[in-house]
Amino acid sequence: MPDAGGWDFRKMWSGRAGSCCPRVQQGRAEPTPRAGGYNDAMSILTERDRAAVRKEFEKLTGTVKLVVFSQELLAGDLCRQNETLVREVAELSDKITVEILNLALDRERAAKYGVDQVPAIVVEGADADHGIRFYGIPSGYEFSNLIDSIVVVSTGEPALSEETLSALRTLAADVDIKVFSTPT
Repeated sequence: MPDAGGWDFRKMWSGRAGSCCPRVQQGRAEPTPRAGGYNDAMSILTERDRAAVRKEFEKLTGTVKLVVFSQELLAGDLCRQNETLVREVAELSDKITVEILNLALDRERAAKYGVDQVPAIVVEGADADHGIRFYGIPSGYEFSNLIDSIVVVSTGEPALSEETLSALRTLAADVDIKVFSTPT
């Protein structure tokens, strides 16, 4: 990721817990802390993080919808943290909206997106679903990939060299790429 004011997104996330919001919510509503939860009011992003992400989001040209799949019974803490992170990111641009869905209750939508586990994030552009999915909380190095994905989906312009684009054009069929990472 290009330098964003000297800040490295990959180092910014330390797994801080966040608040929980209603299961299904569309738009850019403010988070609603769950009463009695641990660290309910704690934000995941610091002001420095927010400033760096805002700078990256200056590149956004089109709208992006982040569709988050959660389910309290399967991975409650992870899902709450993921929802909080996505909402905090979306608050940094009026071009980003969030929709929170429950994997068990919204089965048709989950099937449409090919999502079968939680927490999950679908990064969807105004024109199409480009197949970008994040499973688990995009923390550490994966946070910069989430931000990059939002920018690419918004602009429609991946930051690839002409050589790479040329090589991709030679592929005979679609390729399903899965990247696995673990927090360190």
